[in-house]
Amino acid sequence: MLRTKVKASSVTNLTDARYFAAWDVEWLGFNFDAGSEAYIQPQAMQAIKEWVDGVKIIGEFSLQPFEEILSAADLLELDGVQLGPFTPPEALRALHENEVPILLETVVEEAGKLVEATAGFAAMAPYVEAFILNFDKNGISWEGLQEEAIPFLRQLCLDYPVILSLNFDAGTLEEALESLHLYGINVRGGAEEKVGFKSFDELDEWFEALEIFE
Repeated sequence: MLRTKVKASSVTNLTDARYFAAWDVEWLGFNFDAGSEAYIQPQAMQAIKEWVDGVKIIGEFSLQPFEEILSAADLLELDGVQLGPFTPPEALRALHENEVPILLETVVEEAGKLVEATAGFAAMAPYVEAFILNFDKNGISWEGLQEEAIPFLRQLCLDYPVILSLNFDAGTLEEALESLHLYGINVRGGAEEKVGFKSFDELDEWFEALEIFE
């Protein structure tokens, strides 16, 4: 059992999927943005999906039209979708009305601009299951947040369900869990070293820091 929910993003291979599922992550995310390096074809996702149980399958989209996202959610039997920060409010509302759970990603450009990045949360909250705050895309570390942003981030996590995407090691992950009331943590999949093989030493330490022994 883990201390908080975990979303594994940009999964591209069965090795990652089975590893994350074995750790009982909440969500497995598959990137359906054809312009992304992490793009996976829907047929490949469906093949991987057959080998894992007990996880929610999330389709990660970018600027695709609402109708295309809704169609994919239905045809691929997705358990939810992840959308980007430029998703129009009407698209969020329409997906919500069609009972499609939404994880909404917000990319934080600078640690000092967290207030601006999250200004729209109140308006979007009625349609969103959780907000993914992405710090790692711009190389913002936990240490870089400490003084100026932590008090605001702490309150944000009390007001909204927040999934934090940040380059944690096991030590800083422990500190974040003690400091913040998090809805979840985001971790990313990666390429295999060769088909069917990959080292998970660093992730093992990360998950062990999250583990609760019953």
